[in-house]
Amino acid sequence: MANSFVRYTGNNSTTSYSIPFSYRATSDLTVTLSGVATTAFTLNSAGTTLTFNSAPAQDAAIEIRRRTSQTTKLVDYASGSVLTESDLDTDSDQAFFMSQEAIDDAGDVIKISNTNFQWDTQNKRLTNVADPVNNNDAVNKQFISTNLPNITTVSGISSDVTTVAGISANVTTVAGNNTNVSTVATNIASVNTVATNIADVVTVANDLNEALSEIQTAALDLQETNSDIDTVSNNIANVNTVGTNITNVNTVAGISSNVTTVAGNNTNVSTVAGISGNITTVAGISSDVSAVENIASNVTTVAGIASDVTTVANNNPNVTTVAGYVANINTVASAISNVNTVATDISNVNSVASNISNINSVNSNASNINSVVSNSTNINSVASNITGVNSFAERYRVGSSDPTSSNDAGDLFFSTSSNTLRFYNGTAWADIDTGIQTETDPTAIPFSLALG
Repeated sequence: MANSFVRYTGNNSTTSYSIPFSYRATSDLTVTLSGVATTAFTLNSAGTTLTFNSAPAQDAAIEIRRRTSQTTKLVDYASGSVLTESDLDTDSDQAFFMSQEAIDDAGDVIKISNTNFQWDTQNKRLTNVADPVNNNDAVNKQFISTNLPNITTVSGISSDVTTVAGISANVTTVAGNNTNVSTVATNIASVNTVATNIADVVTVANDLNEALSEIQTAALDLQETNSDIDTVSNNIANVNTVGTNITNVNTVAGISSNVTTVAGNNTNVSTVAGISGNITTVAGISSDVSAVENIASNVTTVAGIASDVTTVANNNPNVTTVAGYVANINTVASAISNVNTVATDISNVNSVASNISNINSVNSNASNINSVVSNSTNINSVASNITGVNSFAERYRVGSSDPTSSNDAGDLFFSTSSNTLRFYNGTAWADIDTGIQTETDPTAIPFSLALG
């Protein structure tokens, strides 16, 4: 029991409270209501009961404390003076009261427990605790209430957090390439097409790496107003005929000027009937000459691009393949910049194709990934302190009934059924008494000194 103060709790009705300790003068009493000093009270004639002018509010903290002067000596002895009992009592009371007040002040603070050498708050609540900053800072209820849902959520996905921590480098890489991932997700159909036709993409990539790329040649030609490939495609039957008779076409091309001369001098040719040997030769190839006549304009066109036709003929299997994939080629041509990008990053494309299920999973969880990225600092912090998080999750729990497993001495548990905070004492769960101890002994401690 304190020797120099007493504390009560208001109930909105009681006005009179006992003063169980001695004091020298009324001016030495300090009275506070909820920490605010007040003089709105009276004392009985004996000075042992204090009555407030109005009843303190419900749960108001009431403190009546003696504060003996520590700056002014109440008795100043003079040489040759007569020592009276009153002077000696006053001087002794001041020293005695000051020592009591010092002892009470020393005992009314957080101190080291002699059982475990840890700080003991003596069943009092810590108030005005700021939010923690460093790892070893105390945590207030508001901080726990605000962050407990997040901590509970993280605890519930601890395995996922561990997985993310284990692939943090990959997550950082994905975050750094978020724009590209979004582009891939937006164009996933095209990526799937590329993955499905990866062998063709590889073929395209290999061709594009050649000094003389057939695809680049074809692409450049397709961009022209009068595309040779379009012309060939539109006249593919004739091209096939020419291809079948390429030897004869080459022969005709080699004597094109002569053929033109013969055509322009038809009457003269009749006259040349006398040179039957030559006519017989011509007659022997009459079907060929007729065929050439029927496609004279085409032959002229072909003659003008003889070297290209020869190139096409030499690459007939490739041309046939290209013709069979003309729709895909048109698609590739319209997206040539993307194809070039894919070709440049073909190893990555192959990697994407082999990990398409993961990419689809990433795409379906884009919002979660964006959330992970925006909270990466917190996640990294949690990952770095996962042992502490798991320890905290086990140390402090909330529920409707006492936990029956993973109980260690010092664990805390908030019971939602009784709205009480409990602790595990090593063998059982016990309530934590958060009330304020009330001084009930109104008996003053008398003290007197008799002089003989």
